[in-house]
Amino acid sequence: MAKTEKDVFSFQTEVGQLLDIVAGSLYSNREIFLRELVSNASDACDKLRYASLTDTGLAQTSDEFAITLDVDKDAGTLSVSDNGIGMNHQDLLDTLGTIARSGTGAFIEALKAEDKEKVGLIGQFGVGFYSAFMVADQVHVQTRKAGDTDSWLWSSDGKGSFSIEPGQKDTTGTTVVLHLKKDAEEFLEDQRIRHIIKTYSDHISFPVKLGDDALNTASAIWTRASKDITEEQHTEFYRHVSHAFDEPWHVMHNRVEGAVNHTSLLYVPSSPPLDLFDADRKSHVKLYVNRVFISDTTQDLIPAYLRFLRGIVDSQDLSLNVSREMLQSDPTMAKIKTSISKKVLSELKKKAKDTDAYATFWTNFGAVLKEGLVEDPALRDRLLEVCHFSSTGTEGLTTLKGYIERLKDKQEAIYYITGEDSSKIAKSPHLEGFKAKGIEVLLLSDHVDEFWLQHVTKFDGKLLKSITRGAADLDNIASDEDAPKNKDKTDLANLIAAFKVVLGDSVKDIRSSKRLTDSPVCLIADDGDMDVNLERLLMRHGQLQSGMARVLELNPTHPIISKLNDRAQTDNASTDELLGDAAHLLFDQARIVEGEDVADPVEFVRRLSSVLSKAL
Repeated sequence: MAKTEKDVFSFQTEVGQLLDIVAGSLYSNREIFLRELVSNASDACDKLRYASLTDTGLAQTSDEFAITLDVDKDAGTLSVSDNGIGMNHQDLLDTLGTIARSGTGAFIEALKAEDKEKVGLIGQFGVGFYSAFMVADQVHVQTRKAGDTDSWLWSSDGKGSFSIEPGQKDTTGTTVVLHLKKDAEEFLEDQRIRHIIKTYSDHISFPVKLGDDALNTASAIWTRASKDITEEQHTEFYRHVSHAFDEPWHVMHNRVEGAVNHTSLLYVPSSPPLDLFDADRKSHVKLYVNRVFISDTTQDLIPAYLRFLRGIVDSQDLSLNVSREMLQSDPTMAKIKTSISKKVLSELKKKAKDTDAYATFWTNFGAVLKEGLVEDPALRDRLLEVCHFSSTGTEGLTTLKGYIERLKDKQEAIYYITGEDSSKIAKSPHLEGFKAKGIEVLLLSDHVDEFWLQHVTKFDGKLLKSITRGAADLDNIASDEDAPKNKDKTDLANLIAAFKVVLGDSVKDIRSSKRLTDSPVCLIADDGDMDVNLERLLMRHGQLQSGMARVLELNPTHPIISKLNDRAQTDNASTDELLGDAAHLLFDQARIVEGEDVADPVEFVRRLSSVLSKAL
């Protein structure tokens, strides 16, 4: 039985905060509210057209899909109506009471801090409906879902709550009625409305009508010749399909004819969407078949490592009544996916020639793109060509090919260091010997780096080698002429023996270091053991219960090690309390540099106090 009473609900907390910001006129160009409502209406028509492919009863409710605008100057209202899919009671709760997207809190905080004169972060989140409250002090939504007999009225003044009650709508679809604020009455003028639709919504593939007049071209933009699409039209279509407010960083319009015919119109955003690192890693490229919308969440259309792309793919070789489930196993889809992936990587390779522009792209999406090095072995070589990295050898980013070109004589490996903070790993003591020799080291600070490095172990015949694992044998590589020469042959055997007795199983081994020039100690993973940063990541995610003991390296040229080594030459070294305290303190120092906690904070403080007392 249909509900008959009026229910009042509170907005989700984040929605309430958002509405406070929006109602305060976040934007100087408030006209974008109409673009967002028309875009939502277009999506609703797309969804009903798809649903009617498998349910012919639904198709009879809408002879012609259209979006209709109505102005009532006496009442001060502007209405946006569609004959699309419509909503039921639960849809209204889910859609107009909640922002069902991760990252909501961070988004709200960013909005609060943003310059109110800028069109900014709201577009990264896609909260278009709520933009209605920039111009309206009361919003009513009359709606009836396709296939239902009940209709509903959603109402709110945008001040913390909304109501839902039975409505009076005889046809399928949705009508949004805006009771405009006094300072927004310009949006009751025909010419103002016509200008907005022509500017922002000309690409909408359904007629947008004011009275009997269609205000837009109502043709699918991707069916036009590339030369006939202006930069402004691309920008507005990008904003329509992505619900974003930035401009596309790059546009890719491509038609493929042959074994599998398809057209793609894809955009790379200029700023990263807030759901970029959501666990579900969804694609946001819409699939059409002969200009009929099929799905915006097709898993096998775009690989997860290209999920930053926005736009559409329209295939002429898929069946119109193909189900979303069947799409996942359709061989035609696999061919389209491969074709698109190759095209995107080809375009990125061209864009990479502009190093400054590409640096912006890489900062935004490089970590995502590198996921493909693990997931797409067939295109791994193409992916490596467009991967860029921070390095000690150049101020900007470098490619692996660029690194190879700068190899020193007799250098047989591509060296790298991984970590979670680029600024910290750039100061790591592990780099000291490499810097002294003028040997370039890649600085890798994305979580995905540890995982693709398990799959890419060589490039152009050179091993990729971590400088935090295994001994650093740099003797064969000549130093730069002005680099300090480290020819110290100090024998640390007695000191190492004393330290081994004190530290026991907490270290795997202790040895003299060839990689340190300034720091007294560092910890490394032994050859064949798991790299330090990978071990840390796996432990954090519960995939590893405990870490392996590591190798402690001592710098024979450091004054502290040198003086401790002198003490270790005496007969009573085994009972020297200072040597014991120093061993633990240096071990803890090495752990701290790695971003880890000291093994025993109480003992650490006691030993430090003891050593300082003796020194003073």
